[in-house]
Amino acid sequence: MTAANLAGAGLETILLDEKLAWEKPCGGGVTYKAYEKYPFLFENQTEKKVVTDSYIGAHKTGPVRMNLNQPLLIFSRKALNQLLLDRAERAGAQIEQERVTGIEQREKGWRLETRSGRIEADYVVVATGARNPLRDVGTAWTPEDTMVALGYYIPATQEHIDIQFLDRLEGYIWVFPRAGHLSAGICGRGETAQQLRVRLERYLDEKGINWRQGQLYAHMLPSLARRSWRGNRVSGHRWMAVGDAAGLVDPITGEGIYYALRSGDLASQVMEAGSFDPERAGEEYRARIEEDFLLDLEFGASFGQKLYLGRFLFKSIPSCIVAYMRRCPKLYEVMQDIFSGTQDYLTLRNRLFRNINGTVNEALVKFMFQRIIPEPPVGLRATAR
Repeated sequence: MTAANLAGAGLETILLDEKLAWEKPCGGGVTYKAYEKYPFLFENQTEKKVVTDSYIGAHKTGPVRMNLNQPLLIFSRKALNQLLLDRAERAGAQIEQERVTGIEQREKGWRLETRSGRIEADYVVVATGARNPLRDVGTAWTPEDTMVALGYYIPATQEHIDIQFLDRLEGYIWVFPRAGHLSAGICGRGETAQQLRVRLERYLDEKGINWRQGQLYAHMLPSLARRSWRGNRVSGHRWMAVGDAAGLVDPITGEGIYYALRSGDLASQVMEAGSFDPERAGEEYRARIEEDFLLDLEFGASFGQKLYLGRFLFKSIPSCIVAYMRRCPKLYEVMQDIFSGTQDYLTLRNRLFRNINGTVNEALVKFMFQRIIPEPPVGLRATAR
């Protein structure tokens, strides 16, 4: 995304990518929020599934069907990566299949070491993912700032999405239909990869999905704790980090594709600006992502654990949410917008309390969320979008 924008603006841009298009372990869902802002994600010939039916379930609670107002686009990650690489190449970026083995800061730029030699650069944008080998650029997180994602690519088909919340797990299971296979996975924190795998395989057995025919994957995802967001290292002297390398992943849903694209776009906007100052660009970039979404993700991290692990009326919070979706149309509408990516966390409490009142079920929903979602800081309420 960054390379396409910079090359399109006439800047000499080199994109170094060790794997190029590859099948990254994730569901591959692109929300309405993403393709509404970046229509090229929808308007292309790349193979994808356009899905409107979803089923959301929880522990001891049967699934509720949600027909999405705004479809979810589901790509294989290899196809999505290729779409983005092709776009950058058409814009004029020089694409090299190279591994960056080290970077050294010079007086006015960088020297990048690759297996084939050295490259001199004025500015560096780091998009190396969660397992960033470049220790001095990008997020510096602790183990509590990560979660595990693992699952299977299964040669099977279905036309709907399954989301399943599990008892006492800060995470969830997904089954996403893709072109030619299913992506079935689990993400969560607080349990080992082996424990998560057992949970996932048990669920797939119950659903009659033959995971034994699938290809297993595992990956680490950023999931920053609230105290880690404020000091999150997203930029520095003549560098910016985007996507997972900057920890820019929704701490509740684990969604990262939108934030990767958006941060890449904002990084390029800073560099394209006529007022671009390489010495101060990192500060400008951080200010832009804070205004756009960073503060919202930080606030979401303040109640994510309560949302997954909290109890209400002797049931888990996710079980209560699924049950009340059947009885409370306004909560159903909120969940629609959360799925589409158009409901932020900073205004969620206010929306729930403003719109949900009157019936006994609505009063219970309101009371439940009062216990989960804190009041946003006063300065953030005014700027929330």
